[in-house]
Amino acid sequence: MKVLVSDTSVLIDVERGSLFDACFGLPFDFVVPDLLYQRELKDHGGPDLIQRGLRVEALDGSGVVLALGYRRRNQSLSLPDSFALALASVNSWILLSGDGGMRELAHSEGVTCHGVLWLIDQVYEHGLASADQICSSIQAIASHPRCRLPKNEIRKRIRLYCGS
Repeated sequence: MKVLVSDTSVLIDVERGSLFDACFGLPFDFVVPDLLYQRELKDHGGPDLIQRGLRVEALDGSGVVLALGYRRRNQSLSLPDSFALALASVNSWILLSGDGGMRELAHSEGVTCHGVLWLIDQVYEHGLASADQICSSIQAIASHPRCRLPKNEIRKRIRLYCGS
């Protein structure tokens, strides 16, 4: 089974699109590093995510050193994001991130990285939501004032799922 290490931005977008049930129905394990969980999820829906199947994993000492190295290389990365990248890297897992700088660093490190739109495509391909549901989800995510998804990719998905 594929393991997906998520940053917080992807989880926020999944929540905005009301896709938690569908995403946790995918044949993937969802994981976050313990530091990210403690700082960003524990008091903001974290227990519900764990109940749905989210795993919280710790880095060993060498993983922490790797995470801190990522943070030094890209100081715009938050510490939780650098831990997510390190967790994906040391375990050869897939990273889910909406942060462009983090995605670039992941690719330079040979870590497979996808974003929320890829995850939404997976939901559809696995038959966990209809095109209409996916259309509504993408529109909800895209209409949020803090949406940072690429507009051309959103337009492509709207044409695909919404038929317009």
